[in-house]
Amino acid sequence: MAKMEAKTSLLDNMIGVGDMVLLEPLNEDSFINNLKKRFDHNEVYTYIGSVVISINPYRPLPIYSPEKVEEYRNRNFYELSPHIFALSDEAYRSLRDQDKDQCILITGESGAGKTEASKLVMSYVAAVCGKGAEVNQVKEQLLQSNPVLEAFGNAKTVRNDNSSRFGKYMDIEFDFKGDPLGGVISNYLLEKSRVVKQPRGERNFHIFYQILSGASEDFLCKLKLERDFSRYNYLGLDSARVNGVDDAANFRTVRNAMQIVGFMDHETQSVFEVVAAVLKLGNIEFKPESRVNGLDESKIKDKNELKEICELTGIDQSVLERAFSFRTVEAKQEKVSTTLNVAQAYYARDALAKNLYSRLFSWLVTRINESIKAQTKVRKKVMGVLDIYGFEIFEDNSFEQFIINYCNEKLQQIFIELTLKEEQEEYIREGIEWTHIEYFNNAIICDLIENNQTGILAMLDEECLRPGTVTDETFLEKLNQVCATHQHFESRMSKCLRFLNDTSLPHSCFRIQHYAGKVMYQVEGFVDKNNDLLYRDLSQAMWKASHSLIKALFPEGNPAKINLKRPPTAGSQFKASVTTLMKNLQTKNPNYIRCIKPNDKKAAHVFNDALVCHQIRYLGLLENVRVRRAGYAFRQAYEPCLERYKMLCKQTWPHWRGPARAGVEVLFNELEIPEEEFSFGRSKIFIRNPRTLFKLEDLRKQRLEDLATLIEKIYRGWKCRTRFLLMKKSQIVIASWYRRYAQQKKYQKIKSSAIIVQSYIRGWKARKLLRELKHQKRCNEAATTIAAYWRGTQVRREYRKFFRANAGRKIYEFTLQRIMQKYFLEMKNKMPSLSPIDKNWPARPYLFLDSTHKELKRIFHLWRCKKYRDQFTDQQKLIYEEKLEASELFKDKKALYPASVGQPFQGAYLEISKNPKYKKLKDAVDEKIIIAEVVNKINRANGKATSRIFLLTKNNVLLADQKSGNIKSEVPLGDVTKVSMSSQNDGFFAVHLKEGSGAAGKGDFLFSSDHLIEMATKLYRTTLSQTKQKLNIEISDEFLVQFRQDKVCVKFIQGSQKNGNIPTCKRKNNRLLEVAVP
Repeated sequence: MAKMEAKTSLLDNMIGVGDMVLLEPLNEDSFINNLKKRFDHNEVYTYIGSVVISINPYRPLPIYSPEKVEEYRNRNFYELSPHIFALSDEAYRSLRDQDKDQCILITGESGAGKTEASKLVMSYVAAVCGKGAEVNQVKEQLLQSNPVLEAFGNAKTVRNDNSSRFGKYMDIEFDFKGDPLGGVISNYLLEKSRVVKQPRGERNFHIFYQILSGASEDFLCKLKLERDFSRYNYLGLDSARVNGVDDAANFRTVRNAMQIVGFMDHETQSVFEVVAAVLKLGNIEFKPESRVNGLDESKIKDKNELKEICELTGIDQSVLERAFSFRTVEAKQEKVSTTLNVAQAYYARDALAKNLYSRLFSWLVTRINESIKAQTKVRKKVMGVLDIYGFEIFEDNSFEQFIINYCNEKLQQIFIELTLKEEQEEYIREGIEWTHIEYFNNAIICDLIENNQTGILAMLDEECLRPGTVTDETFLEKLNQVCATHQHFESRMSKCLRFLNDTSLPHSCFRIQHYAGKVMYQVEGFVDKNNDLLYRDLSQAMWKASHSLIKALFPEGNPAKINLKRPPTAGSQFKASVTTLMKNLQTKNPNYIRCIKPNDKKAAHVFNDALVCHQIRYLGLLENVRVRRAGYAFRQAYEPCLERYKMLCKQTWPHWRGPARAGVEVLFNELEIPEEEFSFGRSKIFIRNPRTLFKLEDLRKQRLEDLATLIEKIYRGWKCRTRFLLMKKSQIVIASWYRRYAQQKKYQKIKSSAIIVQSYIRGWKARKLLRELKHQKRCNEAATTIAAYWRGTQVRREYRKFFRANAGRKIYEFTLQRIMQKYFLEMKNKMPSLSPIDKNWPARPYLFLDSTHKELKRIFHLWRCKKYRDQFTDQQKLIYEEKLEASELFKDKKALYPASVGQPFQGAYLEISKNPKYKKLKDAVDEKIIIAEVVNKINRANGKATSRIFLLTKNNVLLADQKSGNIKSEVPLGDVTKVSMSSQNDGFFAVHLKEGSGAAGKGDFLFSSDHLIEMATKLYRTTLSQTKQKLNIEISDEFLVQFRQDKVCVKFIQGSQKNGNIPTCKRKNNRLLEVAVP
């Protein structure tokens, strides 16, 4: 039972009311107070039936961990406390188990948390669906598409630091098992005007700031960009930095995400080159120049920016410069070329920037779709996630806000229709009588905007397409003529008298009463933004680019495919896209997440009642609750209902053996609940009034207390009986063990006593026998001693006349002399060889000769070493002195040293005096050559090796060309300050030169030689001989060398080589040169 109670926690220990359908009393104040109470306790999710209300907490909460995912996995929607994971799980299980296509509609104002909600839905679905290498790859690509689209399509606004400036609808496709196969992303109306202008306090799209903050210096140099934001006119400086946003880290995340999604390196490079070109377009400025005919022509002030843009995009500079100064108009067979004034040139520049960026964004979406699309052609189940811009009401509302709010009107319409439809279908499906509920239908507002004849969009298109002078004012006049009598349209210029004196409504504006409130739109820019016009000269210039991506973005620029037909307007394109989206959503089972922002300050723990009240009203949440409660406020399947309340009836407690519906009927009859308060459906029980549910909960709570008391009483009795039986059993065990212990102790005591007595008796007998043996031994010794003394006395008496008084000393000296003579004779026969490395030495025969034996060993070793040295010539002595010097310098320091011990130091490996090839070199060198060796000189720029002849004389180090013999460099030994090398098994070494010396103009030398130990030793000895100063030998796997003005780090690393066991050297960047040693 404990397990069952842990599951059913929607109504247990709930803060406020988790489902607004159960709120009592139901009014606006109680609705807001319930949301605020839950918000203050970090409960940001609340239900309205199957609809989830999500309040943005503006801070991280610990409710999205993997443990939470597992907690909500495969659980009933109402089983746990409200959460976005519950709705995600319900939608996924309906798709997987019931084969119903799903869509999750996320709506709300800008800054309410829609984007985060969509990411949470996708992360939950990715976590609970199948596993496997291919499935995980698909899931990772679907999730990683979000950072890419957010970087290019999101921006900071006054209401949201990560506001989606485009609409996104993603269809995630699953197989019959519920494993993801891929997805398709649709994007709607990118706010491309933001590229060239941003309102005060807002930023351009994230990607511009991320590149400048996170790209390396080399990458920025390739893109011809600088890190300073103030260098670019398209970037607003008042909000360039956002608290809590790390643009550099986000740039690394975006690059990694593009790699995971499947972008190739050249594609990524091309994308960033286009972004850089857009950024630099804003720095192009124009100046007027008068022509002969009196017309003004625009000219570019500074052509450096234009030159760099052309280098980035591969466009001929003259072609693009002409496109900014002239416009060609074609009509049938005629072509007319006109000059552009400064204002028109700036318009053309901004139009190109906007089109370039918006087409790049569309290309990104298409490219992502190619990577994440399902590879198989099997029948698929689909879950759609809609994350689209929220309803926007700014101080200055233009064409973009008008289009965004139109989309939200359509979403509100489908929400109302599908909510009522779902409610009605459930009652019909369960066989419950249903009474139609009246509600506000915003179709009249949608018709005002989208009507094909009198709609605002239709009139805007008509105005854009008609000949003659077309301005925003003529468009407003047309609206005033057609829409003046519409109850949701307001304008000062209309014929309606009630708005003529409305000072809050300027003459250049019109106002629409949306479902979310009245919004005033400034008509300025409507016509231009709807036309979305890009001069054909610019399209053709872009198509001529050698940059493959830019060329693909402007197919209409191909002269062979010139189409004189006017392209569709932005409004008509968006209207068609929204219509398609609505049809798509109506084919799926909807799931709603209504996002609410608690305050306008983006601050945590702040709940603005007035702002929340406004959102509740225009989202129609209170009406949604009333619709839900108009029929029955609460419904639940029979099985969980019986499981929750069965303890209230003796017949159903603790187990009901029959059908669940029969058990619920018995339960409700026993509790005497009036029949008008509930109805039995085919699979659910429907409760009309929340008070009935609260009464059941109160009875259940009281019954649970009684059951807890009963369980506690039974448990205490069981615990006492168990303890008594355990104590009784323990007492018996203890008594038996004690008796056994007592008998064991008594036996051990008797046994110990017997052993002690036995030991004493055996000891007495042994001592008695010992005394007898000792007495017998002493008697024998005494007899022997007496006999010896007696014989000695007899001998002394007989021979006393033959001995003098010092005979004992003489005998001692004679004996010692004989021992020494024997010692030396034996040593003569056992002498070791004359080799100085022979460690053998005869063993010492007598202890008193220990010091003599050691001294003889030392003297013999010195003598044979002298004999060995006497055999050397002067040349051999010099070689061994060099070997000894090399041992002191490199032993246990350089891994190459042991291999050099057995190799004689030859010095002159090139017979310069004998080889006629080097006659010119011999004539140029007057001094004695100590070393003549071919070495590999490492190029300072790229790390490649070049063969050189290395000559060491008494005063200089010379480098000569191997083929011609010409001397390339000459370095006095006094200018050599240090030699550096690694500790590994390689022949690389650096010769450091004194700063400011004549030879140090190009910097230090880096060589590679097969005779490194010999060359370093001879250089060290020669330098010491000439300068009387020791040359510093540095052995380290990482050291610095001076290449011209740069300090370069030479770093030795381990790695497998393509060229076998030959180390290779590679210049990584301006500061690092890597040597890979096998």
